[in-house]
Amino acid sequence: MNDDQPICLCFDVPKRKVIQFLRTERPKTPSQLSECFGAGTGCGWCRPYLKQLWESETPESETLPEAERYAKDRQEYRDAT
Repeated sequence: MNDDQPICLCFDVPKRKVIQFLRTERPKTPSQLSECFGAGTGCGWCRPYLKQLWESETPESETLPEAERYAKDRQEYRDAT
């Protein structure tokens, strides 16, 4: 996943925005990432990935699944819930 692809597919929040939010706002908990354009408040699929970025000292270097695989896995997750 590159930085311009959405990490939150429900609200189309790109990874770059989340990383910028982490740098500027320094949220104390992962749930505060919801203040970044609603990230993580839709279906919930992206929450583990948001937490991964939040926990990282260098979120820009975190490896996330490729966009196509990410979207496919999310669809399967949504179909199962």
